[in-house]
Amino acid sequence: MTTSPPQLTDAQRERIERALEAVPFAKLLGLKVESVVPGEAVLSLPVRDELKQNHGVMHGGAIASLIDSAMAFAIIPLLAENERTTTVDLTIHYLRALTHGTARSTARVVRAGRRVIVVSAEVFDDKGDLAATAVSTYLRMSANTN
Repeated sequence: MTTSPPQLTDAQRERIERALEAVPFAKLLGLKVESVVPGEAVLSLPVRDELKQNHGVMHGGAIASLIDSAMAFAIIPLLAENERTTTVDLTIHYLRALTHGTARSTARVVRAGRRVIVVSAEVFDDKGDLAATAVSTYLRMSANTN
């Protein structure tokens, strides 16, 4: 027996849309949200000249931003309305240079604890080859915490 993944509620969908609108950096980079279900998200980023470093490959910072954003969107549906998160750490292993096409990051929540959320992610190129892996820790915070 197979079960389908949990679907988003209308409130979760709205929160995701608000989050995407609230991050001008995501628009600047050209991040696209491909799919989100509670605990998992897929985001993509076209490899463009503006995102390449001087050797013609996608800059590690652009890949890191793709990963961190995918992780954040995987977490959003798991948060209470009065909660937000902040990244505590992010460890990335770059495995393959990205020179063209679209980078896709799939992020999955490994564990969502009371205070700490652990997330893993993978980045693939257009051919489905693994380009990077990552793990990150997020801290839950109430909305009024600075």
